[in-house]
Parts: sequence; C-alpha cells; structure tokens
Amino acid sequence: MSRNLLKSSVENASFSIIFQVLFRCLTFVINAWVLRHVGHAVIGIMNVRLLLLESSILFLSREPFLRACLGHKNGPTWPQVINQMWLTLPISVVFSVLFLYVWLHVLSLGHPEYATQYAFGCWSVAISCVIELASASVALVAQIFCFVKLRVALDTVHILVRTVIFLAILLYDTNKALIAFSVAQVFSALTITFSYYVFFHWYIKKLNQYRRTKDAKFEKHFQYMEDFPFKSIKEFLPQKHGQIETLLDAQLCTLTVSFAKQGFVKQLLTEGEKYVMSVSPVLSFSEQATYDVVNNLGSLAARFIFRPIEESGYFYFTQMIDRDIEIKEQEESKVSESCTVLRQLCKIVTSIGLIVLVFGQSYARTLLLLYGGEGFVGSGLPVLLMRCHCLAVILLAINGVTECYAFATMASRQLDRYNYLMVFFSVSFLLLSYVLTNLLGPVGFILSNCINMLARIFHSTYFIKNKFKDTAHQPLEGLIIGKVFGGALIGAGLICKVSEIRVSPYSQILHVLGGSVVLVMVMGAWAYENWELLEFVYDKYVTKKRGDHLKSKDE
Repeated sequence: MSRNLLKSSVENASFSIIFQVLFRCLTFVINAWVLRHVGHAVIGIMNVRLLLLESSILFLSREPFLRACLGHKNGPTWPQVINQMWLTLPISVVFSVLFLYVWLHVLSLGHPEYATQYAFGCWSVAISCVIELASASVALVAQIFCFVKLRVALDTVHILVRTVIFLAILLYDTNKALIAFSVAQVFSALTITFSYYVFFHWYIKKLNQYRRTKDAKFEKHFQYMEDFPFKSIKEFLPQKHGQIETLLDAQLCTLTVSFAKQGFVKQLLTEGEKYVMSVSPVLSFSEQATYDVVNNLGSLAARFIFRPIEESGYFYFTQMIDRDIEIKEQEESKVSESCTVLRQLCKIVTSIGLIVLVFGQSYARTLLLLYGGEGFVGSGLPVLLMRCHCLAVILLAINGVTECYAFATMASRQLDRYNYLMVFFSVSFLLLSYVLTNLLGPVGFILSNCINMLARIFHSTYFIKNKFKDTAHQPLEGLIIGKVFGGALIGAGLICKVSEIRVSPYSQILHVLGGSVVLVMVMGAWAYENWELLEFVYDKYVTKKRGDHLKSKDE
C-alpha cells in the first residue's frame, strides 16, 4: 500500500486516547447519576453479568479471525478473507446459544423480581452481538485500509446512540433499567452495522467515479486508494462461486485456529474477576456493582498515567538494549542512559503510587460520596474497597515499569518461558480470587490482585537485578524514596486523617481544601529532593522545544 501506515497508526492511537478520555468522562457522569437513581443490584447485573456475556461472545467469535486476517499478506485472496470473516456470524450464533443456556439456567440470579428483564437482557445482548458481527468483514477492510476517522466516528456514534437510548428509557421509568440497557445494546449494534455498509456503498461509488474520470477534485481523497480491491458493496458479502476448496484459505484457517486457542486463555485471564464473581455465590449483585464502581475509579491513574509511561518506556528500552546480547557487551553509553531512565521511572511511579496510597486513606470516602451519594457509601464497604485499592495502585505502578523493562530486554527464550509463567500467575490469581472472595468478600479480589502483583514484581526485579549484577548500575534504587519525601508523606497522612475525623463531618469543602494544601507541600518536598530530575526534564524538553520553535521562525 502506498498510504502512510505509520502515520495512520499514530493517528489511530491518538484518536483512541482522546476517545477513551471523552468516553470515560461521559460514563463517569452517567454512572454517578445511575448510582443515585437505580438499585445497586441492577447495576451489578448490567456491568458484570450482561457485559461479561457481550465480551465473551464478541471476543471469542471475532478476535481469532480478526488477528489472523489482519496479518494476511500473501496467499489468501480478498474473497477468501471476506469468507473467513463471515464465519464469525455462525460461530457467534453457536456461542450465543451456548452462553445463553449458561447465563439463563446455570448462573443463579437470586433476584426473582428481575428475572423477566434479565432474560430479555441476555437475549438482547446475544442478538446485538450477532448483528454487530454482520459487519465484521467491513470493519476489517476499514482497519486494513486505514479508515481511521471512520472507525473513530462510528465508535463515537455507537456510544452516543447507546447512551441516549439508555438514558431516555431510564428517565421515563427508572424501574426499567435492564430493559433500557438491552434496547440500547440492540439499537447501537444496528446503527454501527448499518453505518458501515452505507459509508462503503457511498465510498465505492465515488471511488469508481474517480477511476473513470480522474477528476481533480476527488484526487485528495482517492489518490492513495488505487489498490482498493472492491468495486461493489456486494463484494463484502460471502462469495459463493468457485470450488469448495477455494472458498477458504487453508493457511488462514490454521492460523485462525491457533489464535482461537490463545483467545480462550486470554479471555479467561482478562475477564477473570467477572467470571469468578458470576460463578461464586458469595458476592451479591450489589457487592459486584460496588466492586466494579470502585475498581473503575481506582484504575483511572493506571489508565491515564501509568499505562502511557509503560508504553513509552517499553518502546524506549527496546531501542536502547539488545535482547540477545549480554548487558556488559553492549554500548556503555546506551546501557548507562537506559539504567538512569529506568531508575527515574521507578522513582516517579513509586512516588505517585505512595501519594495515592496516603491520601486515599483519608479521601476515599469523600470521592465516593461525591460520586455515588450517601446511599452508596452508607454500608462502608465501598470506602474499605477504595482504601484497599489504593495499595493495589502502587503495586500496579511498580509492576508496570519493572515488567515493561523485563519484556523489552528479555532474550527470546526467556520471553517464551515468561509467557508460560504469566499463564501460571494468572491461573493462580483466579484460584486465589475464588478462595479469598469466599472468605473475605469483595476485598478478596483486591488482596488476590495485590498478591499476584507482588509475585510479578519479585520476578521482574529479580530479572533486573540479575541483569546488572556484574555492573556498577543500580536502577532499582529508584524504588527507594528519599527521607524528606517520606517524612512529608507520613506527616501528610496524619494531618489528613485528623482532618477526616474532625473536619470532614462538618464540611467536606474544608476537608478537600486542607488536603489540597498538604498535597502541594508534599509535592514541594518531592521537588526539593528530585531537583536534578526536574532540571533534566526542563533542559531536555522545554528548552529544546523553545529552540526548535525559534529555529522554525528564523527559517
């Protein structure tokens, strides 16, 4: 393809980040409103049970085919690829029937008053998945040929349609929340499927016109699409002509089966907590809803701060360190610089995690009170979960940076072994979650996650320490905080806890303002101890950008 794939990938990542932020802000506001007007049990049924059904059907039906077909270059023809993607439809029907039986007859509901709405919801989610997969071939083409703005626009429309319909029905009758959720799922799936076909019908018509006329006014839009192989919207449908052995590509089928095996494990590990919640009879839907809300709020730092740091760090370390060469045999300047960067990243994420841990103990109730109201925090369970989750945040931060370095610098054989070890960690996490949840309730999920993170941190730090054992570099020193910052954190924790006990019952505003002042003092202590790091960042980026700007003006 003559189009710029790198540029399209960067655009896709940028749009995805912006879309995620906007989507999270929207769902944050909606969920806060729903918490105040809908029963917690209903929220648990929607956010855990029904969304898990959707995730299970869509991921297992689509992911193996998508990953296999996205990587196709030579061999399969486009009709074979389209036929392969259309297999997702009958497979989704099979999974829908299987999971519907499990969701309706095996997994207990425990709320007979919601039985009718729940059954309607399960059927609606399954139907919406089948409808959405009717556009799987078109969505694949849009991704391969870099229709980035189209995909972002349709994802936005998908979310907006679902949100508007859900809120419209809910405002009419708050007792029909599950019905509102179900109807919104079906209509949003219809919208995105219909929109894909309408757009490509219009696009192919205009492209064919440009090919005939070479009209200059269309050149901007179609000059890099000469290799677009489709001449009609009908070519997105299954191809019936030809011999049976040519309808599908054998190599592509084999690759799909391989991805399907991985997909089952990946889905189990990704949604492991929700599967345990659904199977375990210990957690009620109200407790599931509480855990889901707290988990989403507590994961904001991981999504918006730690994850970008990990992704950028992974790319940097892969460029600086060679996987299959001993560290002492590599270029010393690169090794030294990468070691410094790792130490500073460890220091930054550890500091952020400790701030979250300290202030979270005194402001968890305030945050949840603002988010869900007095009725949500009244039981005390959400506050306990949030405080425990603050410990998980710091472990998540440390694990993210150390593991990203390990993944980026492990030799190929080490990486293969670690993939099996990750499966062991994940399966152990599921078993531990089941045991601790039965003993401790929702807190068991967080504790099992903390234990899992500690095990992974131990493995990653052991790898890093072993890698630098014959050198003078000590990158893990970044995990040790300074005395000034540590003392400031201890003082801040005591002040904020006193404020929570003495001030918070009378004025949440004063409690928050006092905490803000203390936070500024803590950050000042950190800046004092890490002034060299701040100067380095300023000289490296701010001064450089200013110089580039002046240089461009002179030119």
